[in-house]
Amino acid sequence: VAGTTPAPRVLALASAHVEISGWVPDIRAAYAAARVFAAPMRVGTGLQNKLLEAMAMALPCVTTPLANNALGATDGQQVRVAGTAAEVAQAFGQLLEDEAGAEMKAQRRAEFAAAVVRQPSHAGAAYPEDPAELRATVDQWLGPAVEPAAGLLAIAAPHVSPEGGYDSYRSAYRLLGSAYKDRTFVILGTSHYGEPDRFGLTRKPWVTPFGETRPHPGLIDELERLAPGAVLMEDYCHAVEHSIEFQVMFLQSIYGPDISILPVLCGAHTRDIPEEEDNVRRFLGTLGDIAAREKSRLLWVLGVDMAHMGQRYGDPFEALAHQNEMLAVGGDDRDRMDRMAAGDAQGFWERIGGSRDALKWCGSSPIYTFLKVCPEARGTLHHYEQWNIDPASVVTFAGMSFTG
Repeated sequence: VAGTTPAPRVLALASAHVEISGWVPDIRAAYAAARVFAAPMRVGTGLQNKLLEAMAMALPCVTTPLANNALGATDGQQVRVAGTAAEVAQAFGQLLEDEAGAEMKAQRRAEFAAAVVRQPSHAGAAYPEDPAELRATVDQWLGPAVEPAAGLLAIAAPHVSPEGGYDSYRSAYRLLGSAYKDRTFVILGTSHYGEPDRFGLTRKPWVTPFGETRPHPGLIDELERLAPGAVLMEDYCHAVEHSIEFQVMFLQSIYGPDISILPVLCGAHTRDIPEEEDNVRRFLGTLGDIAAREKSRLLWVLGVDMAHMGQRYGDPFEALAHQNEMLAVGGDDRDRMDRMAAGDAQGFWERIGGSRDALKWCGSSPIYTFLKVCPEARGTLHHYEQWNIDPASVVTFAGMSFTG
């Protein structure tokens, strides 16, 4: 049983057969060691990230109708849905004892690999699935049009729920004007559940309620051909990852559905100097060559969040936005954003501290990737936020733009 600050009655379950780990620094390790995942949610609303995390790692899942209401997964194929404690235990046992669990895991990966398009995972939960309702909601999030920025190389926006972070989304996306409509949007997203030191690609068009995008096959093929060990082609994590989906949705709201995209999921960098890992070095070199050659035909979009602080994330204190400990966090965030704005990849990574990041930034790999492949980039901070995702935990994020 993994999770922050387990209650006393949960701790009491510990035995020779039950391990209560509490908070773990990388939840992927717990998923990787498991054969089946159970999320028997009896209270709560909205989309449960823990289910998406487990599904992203193709782990067979058992959950309740309450949790599956927002997810909308198919019972018996994508998840097992069980209404009572006895039914949860029965489903859990079946997946452990027979081949159903392995078959479900293999089926998920095979279905995504064979799919013609990447279907939206978060429509109807994080944003409306009805196109007209989505149009009205995005118009409210982004606000009235302003004079677009000239000479943009990139924008950085959050990947937090748009409902919680729309001010930062607005500060970045309202800078985009018609001059950028025909660019290929290179979307660098955090791979929350993917393999470290790897980059997930897909040739599938991304679909949202607004319509279907166009992947750039030539650039995708070039990355796969010249950095084969670094690339996970048709990476299953794309099936559920939100860090790119939200950016696609906002871009389509501005330019229409038929945009050209190169979606890249960036796994966590594990080295003190990321390029010491051969696959990372090859990928950054290849993507840097593309950036230099295609410069005026690309616009980079970073889907990144920043600090994750408080009890949900393993800290001993209750985090309150812009109060107490979060005042120092805000100063550290701004120091890192200053390095981003200066185009200082090395200085930025030194402040991250590699895999030992005390602030738990959820976007450091995409940011470092961008700074390395576009060393000419110089940035401007437009908006910075701290948001209490729950009463004791805070996520920070921002909207930025880059020229160069």
